[in-house]
Amino acid sequence: MKLNQANILIVDDDKDVLTAVRLLLKNSVRQIATESRPDNLMRLLSQQSFDVLMLDMNFRGAINTGNEGIYWLREVKSKYPQIPVVMITAYADIDLAVKSLKEGAADFVVKPWQNDALLHTLSEVLQEKKDPKSKHKNISGDDDVIIGESESMQALFLQLEKAAPSDANILLLGENGTGKDLIAKAIHKKSARKNNPFIKVDVGALTETLFESELFGHKKGAFTDAKDDRVGLIKAANGGTLFLDEIGNISLHQQAKLLTVLQNREIMRLGSNIPIPVDIRLISATNLPLSELANEQKFRKDLIYRINTVELNIPPLRKRDGDVLLLAEHFLQFYEKKYMKPTMRFSEKAKEKLVGYHYLGNVRELQYAIERAVIMSDESILKPEDIIFSLIEGVSDKKTMTDSYNLEEIEKQTILHALEKHNGNISKAAHELGLTRAALYRRMSKYDI
Repeated sequence: MKLNQANILIVDDDKDVLTAVRLLLKNSVRQIATESRPDNLMRLLSQQSFDVLMLDMNFRGAINTGNEGIYWLREVKSKYPQIPVVMITAYADIDLAVKSLKEGAADFVVKPWQNDALLHTLSEVLQEKKDPKSKHKNISGDDDVIIGESESMQALFLQLEKAAPSDANILLLGENGTGKDLIAKAIHKKSARKNNPFIKVDVGALTETLFESELFGHKKGAFTDAKDDRVGLIKAANGGTLFLDEIGNISLHQQAKLLTVLQNREIMRLGSNIPIPVDIRLISATNLPLSELANEQKFRKDLIYRINTVELNIPPLRKRDGDVLLLAEHFLQFYEKKYMKPTMRFSEKAKEKLVGYHYLGNVRELQYAIERAVIMSDESILKPEDIIFSLIEGVSDKKTMTDSYNLEEIEKQTILHALEKHNGNISKAAHELGLTRAALYRRMSKYDI
């Protein structure tokens, strides 16, 4: 259903909110009804058909806990389950808004909202009502999609939607492989700078000599190999977003140079004394915890305050309950198309293996495991033995350490090493281990490999 064909009901005891929504939607929907008293809600739903209900999380009373909104949401879903409910919440009530999704809410919007974002949310909810299969809890970056239905990811998406339209500098915290670069792209695409450059720089890989030349640029002759003028990456990002990845790895000297740029909003190319004004939105990322980053022997606190107007924590995959199979199915569909394979699916045992793994390498480790399985398998159903996790990550996991004296653990790790060495080829692994294929399969089944 299109938005201009929809009948929408908004229930909120703040009359300013009702007036603002009515003014915004009056030319965008077929009919809009407003109500300030939630105890009239069920009567209104019984008297008229509505395509979407917008419901506040808090109503004025002795205590505002968000439970009022949850109560009325449950009432609506018990009697009118077909009506999608969009919760209206304050930024401070993110956890309650995420809880409302579990209770059956279709989505939520955060006060104060961006008008375009609210219209987009309503349009998506109406589309999902028409075609429930179209519902995906994800955030889109450029050509990439960040998928997640877990509470931790829904909370992150909500924070992202709030922070992205602003021009605030953002610090992304998270382990390697969690998708910090995708989050950075999504922030850029949802900002007012989306039509301007997005420049990514792995500053942790820049040497002291390259740091200034790469970021600030240089004039011809500024140093021995400077044969031409060079525009620095900060200037290249002018008007857009500069993404500094692995910022926790830069030296104190480099930090001082970067801080000067952020304070003065200008750069000076090597070999020149003419300042060049720059207008950038800065996103930084690190795999270091903030407590370690705050050690002044490693990182300047004044720079932390500059880069950390808003802090977003990207959860590790092992803390994203329910997202592993969602991501695995996504990667399976992607790689079966990429490698021109027939339609594939996971066996139940394979799903159990995927869900039971620890994922020290996070989403990246899962992605590579699925890609390898699609390439190596000749069957349409992927079995547990088709899914082999890399020992690159596993060696740091206490559960997979090979310095154990337990014979079964040693045997399991030896099998994993052989399979990894031969890229999952059972025949070659069995030959190296001095086993028949059947004997290797029995041991793989025993150790749930």
